[in-house]
Amino acid sequence: MSETLDVQAGAQQELPFALVYGQAVTELPLDLYIPPDALEVFLEAFEGPLDLLLYLIRKQNIDILDIPVAEITKQYMGYVELMQSVRLELAAEYLVMAAMLAEIKSRMLLPRSSEVEDEEDDPRAELIRRLQEYERYKAAAEGLDELPRVGRDLTVPKLDAPEARARKLLPDVSLEELLLSMAEVLRRGDMFESHQITREVLSTRERMSEVLERLKGGAFVPFVELFALEEGRLGVVVTFMAVLELIKEQLVELVQNEAFAPIHVRARAE
Repeated sequence: MSETLDVQAGAQQELPFALVYGQAVTELPLDLYIPPDALEVFLEAFEGPLDLLLYLIRKQNIDILDIPVAEITKQYMGYVELMQSVRLELAAEYLVMAAMLAEIKSRMLLPRSSEVEDEEDDPRAELIRRLQEYERYKAAAEGLDELPRVGRDLTVPKLDAPEARARKLLPDVSLEELLLSMAEVLRRGDMFESHQITREVLSTRERMSEVLERLKGGAFVPFVELFALEEGRLGVVVTFMAVLELIKEQLVELVQNEAFAPIHVRARAE
């Protein structure tokens, strides 16, 4: 009987604990290295120390106004030690809350007279106030999160509106408004009038030469005979300007015997 048990035990020891590429592995390699951070355990995270305390109180159905500080402190410190054992970083506020719980616990364990108890407030009062305030805000946040949310709980349907063809109503225009608009258009048209300037066909300098040629010999020539009707207004202006330039340069002179008498032109003697 003993020999059979030894055989079975030896067979169990020979069983491989892994198969690598189809080959049985019964012993760990000597050069196998498993780093200390190869496995990390992430527990349920709390939003802060008050959230952790509120979780512990609700879990045990404890009255928030009568907190057993010793038991809550023990459970709180157990969670902190667990977090440290799995090498999870603890925020400073968790350690501050641990110190506060230890202080409250020590104050409640110390013997006090009845007079001192009447004068001093409950050491748990500040902690209870903070827990109640945090519980209200957390309940309000959970209530808001339960409200239907577009994109998460609700989907807004979209439908393109059909193309609408509206009938355009022509405005009623009176004759007076039409005339005022027409006058405004004409007024604006006058602001953009333009004219083309052409070069003069007649030259004042050439007409001066013609007048001097006409006055050769020193005889008096009637002033009106210097103008030609076929040249129109331009010829009159050019001839008149030529005579004025000749008078200015003292090449001709005008003679009139009496008022309103005919005017004669004569070339000055050199």
